[in-house]
Amino acid sequence: MLAALLLSCTGGADKALIRFTYPEESAAGIDYPDAKFAVISDIHLYDHSLGTSGAAFEKTMNSDRKLLLDGIDLLDFATETIIAQGVGFVIVAGDLTKDGELVNHELAAEKLKAFTDAGIAVYVVPGNHDVNNPDAVAYSGDSTAPVATVSAGDFARIYGDYGYNAAILRDGDSLSYVAEPVEGLWLLALDACRYRENVPGKEEIVGGKISQQTADWIAAMLQTAINHDKAVMAVIHHGVVEHWKGQSKLHPDYLIEGYEEFGKFLAAWNVRLAFTGHYHAQDIVRGQFDDKFIWDIETGSLVTAPCPIRFAELSDNTFNVSTETIVDKLRPGTDFADNGRAFVKSTVMIEARSVLKKYGASNKDADYLADAVGDAFDAHYSGDENPALRPPFNKSKLNLWGRVIYGQQKYALDGLWEDLPPADNTVQFSLSE
Repeated sequence: MLAALLLSCTGGADKALIRFTYPEESAAGIDYPDAKFAVISDIHLYDHSLGTSGAAFEKTMNSDRKLLLDGIDLLDFATETIIAQGVGFVIVAGDLTKDGELVNHELAAEKLKAFTDAGIAVYVVPGNHDVNNPDAVAYSGDSTAPVATVSAGDFARIYGDYGYNAAILRDGDSLSYVAEPVEGLWLLALDACRYRENVPGKEEIVGGKISQQTADWIAAMLQTAINHDKAVMAVIHHGVVEHWKGQSKLHPDYLIEGYEEFGKFLAAWNVRLAFTGHYHAQDIVRGQFDDKFIWDIETGSLVTAPCPIRFAELSDNTFNVSTETIVDKLRPGTDFADNGRAFVKSTVMIEARSVLKKYGASNKDADYLADAVGDAFDAHYSGDENPALRPPFNKSKLNLWGRVIYGQQKYALDGLWEDLPPADNTVQFSLSE
């Protein structure tokens, strides 16, 4: 992720127009049945056998904000915490592995078995890191070596017990499926990842989009849901509603391509909840389309501080969600939590500074701007951003070119610090019209 700013947006491939099928008449909403479940995302599990030291591994660690070496412990702790809450099922919103390594997928599937052994169903979708990933490598000293990744078919097989084997319906053109975790409630598990476009030796494709075939399948499935009086909620790795003002400009690859029309499409069919991940932030926003709406409930990464778990409950057609962060609980009495948060900010700053230098910022200006970027992302990752806690920024400390850069990118800092309603971590809202 270009966690910092700056001056460039991801262009992406040529955008093919998707024709969405809408209900012939405004579909009446169906009340959601009661349910209790948990949501985690972006667990990025990493098997230490792939290497934990050396210059190449350190470079990877310092270029991202993931606590990779602690991921197994964090997942184990999250699993114990979730099982203790007595939920009915768990949703995993993509990016189960560091970079789609076969060994990491096998480890993830093994770890998720603790849920099913406890009688708790698990439903996964792939993230952009998970399938046919050219970045699947092992580390040794100064170098890396390719390791086996997985195909789409491999993914469905490995996670057969976590959604695919129990699917009511499967899409023939993606890893999307439908499951019924609670009677009367359909979970639309959507795959918008572009792993078919990944090329060996090139960077993975981060953005998401769906094909015409998948769009048609979704519409047919949603019509079937209406015909059978099923309420529907969705899980998809990429966002379907913009989470801060300017996100679609700075980081378009973290929203599904054509997100505005896609959100309108789902809302028209009364899909009122979409659980997303990808951006590693805790954030909830509402997309409003005339008299229809959809809530995008984004869950932060389990390996990015503060390492959140969402606990959700549907009751009387009302959605309640609370959050438990575990970075401060995993190793009590140590500096793990403080160090974890500091690590996230420092890796964001390293990347921000690198980009700023490419655009000619002086060392002094790059350091000052990068610090502001680190604070902004730290606030957004945690959710419930409080502008009153925003450190003061004095642009007079910048030289002329630094002020030009700041002027062009101030929208991103302002947007990240503004918490769009509702609250992000603990909130309740009605799912009625």
